[in-house]
Amino acid sequence: MNEILKLEQITKVFETEELETHALSGISLSIHQGEYVSISGPSGCGKSTLLSIMGLLDFATSGKYFIEGHDVTSLTLNQAAKVRNEKIGFIFQSFNLIDELSVFDNVALPLRYHSQKFSNQEIEQRVLARLEQVGLSHRISHKPNQLSGGQQQRVAIARALVANPSILLVDEPTGNLDSKAGDQVMDLLEELNKQGTTICMVTHDPRYADMARIKVQLLDGKVLHAPLTKATA
Repeated sequence: MNEILKLEQITKVFETEELETHALSGISLSIHQGEYVSISGPSGCGKSTLLSIMGLLDFATSGKYFIEGHDVTSLTLNQAAKVRNEKIGFIFQSFNLIDELSVFDNVALPLRYHSQKFSNQEIEQRVLARLEQVGLSHRISHKPNQLSGGQQQRVAIARALVANPSILLVDEPTGNLDSKAGDQVMDLLEELNKQGTTICMVTHDPRYADMARIKVQLLDGKVLHAPLTKATA
């Protein structure tokens, strides 16, 4: 099974003139193709910081980070943006959709900024296929503010998938949803994983964390519990 992400002894220290905060201390973690990993723990334990580093939105203070075997520890901002756009799909708690754009154009955004130049026909085919996958092809012309929260999150999932990333990084996907919509989004993520999508999800909800096949628990910036993966078991 191919290794998608590998973290080796990752630390993250935030410094001010008066204070030094160790957000992450010696995190080592591997995620392989097809796995569904949850990262959980109490508020302030370092979950979102870790996901930001995994998504190349932030950089570690020390340690090594590899994506599909390539060392991405010390990339420039432009290099990180290129890798992020090609290899990583993001799903955020707050959806991060652009209100002025239609559902179609929101989902198409990663393709329009991709290093590979897609034709308009290719963009249309990919967007329609992903919207069909999340059950929202009938909302293609709507704006985000015309959709429910659950529908907006499903549009965000389609957007995250449209460029066929190596992994989905998911940050508290149900945080802004009621329980019914949250369950529907989690059922969709579970189905995507069954279809082969690799997922790493941060959540504070133990019930949702338990839906993942591999469960990682953080406490005070350290891994409290990380079961062996299939590849290492």
